[in-house]
Amino acid sequence: MVLDLKICPACGDRAERPRVESGLLVCAVCAHQWPFRRLPLFALTGPSGAGKSTVGPRLAERLGDLALVVEQDVLWTGALRDDVPGHPAFRSTWLRMAAMLHQNGRPVVLCGTVAPPEFERLPERVFFSDIHYLALVSEPEALRKRLLARPAWREWDEERVEEMLEFNEWLQAEAPSMDPPVELFDTTHIPVDDAVGHVEKWVRGLLSGTQRPSTAVG
Repeated sequence: MVLDLKICPACGDRAERPRVESGLLVCAVCAHQWPFRRLPLFALTGPSGAGKSTVGPRLAERLGDLALVVEQDVLWTGALRDDVPGHPAFRSTWLRMAAMLHQNGRPVVLCGTVAPPEFERLPERVFFSDIHYLALVSEPEALRKRLLARPAWREWDEERVEEMLEFNEWLQAEAPSMDPPVELFDTTHIPVDDAVGHVEKWVRGLLSGTQRPSTAVG
């Protein structure tokens, strides 16, 4: 079993703001230090309907030797599903979960709608060497068509579709200026296999050092 990285294995204190010094976690109460795997996290983001749920399962098959591909929405429930802007409890829980999974030696590719401001400011950000962001986006009318074609239980009415179209537009406009920048990939006219290949190449390239990494925090 992997212990929650916010909990000191020596005294049991639970840190609200974890500390990392020289690659070690440090307990603010007893000063105990212990090593952990500080791996990069890959956030496959973008608006609903742009292809994350289609790409994810196929990506898991291709990256099975290298990374763990997980779906963000499985935790979108209960007390984590609130109306607070940015949903910090939900985001923090995912970062803690990904950090624990990293202790098994493989990085996580998290498929879900997220932007750097929602992860980078959280205390749990310190668990990761980098967080890389790749957003799947789409032309507005194609995105609208995909969302309205979804099953009724997913509750995509016109108002909710418009909100997602606004996010799609905002993301494309702001992605280059975010910290770190978000890479964009337009899936409007791209076959699924090509989209999966693009994301796979992105992950493998960053892990091998052939793509430029983002700046580490902490």
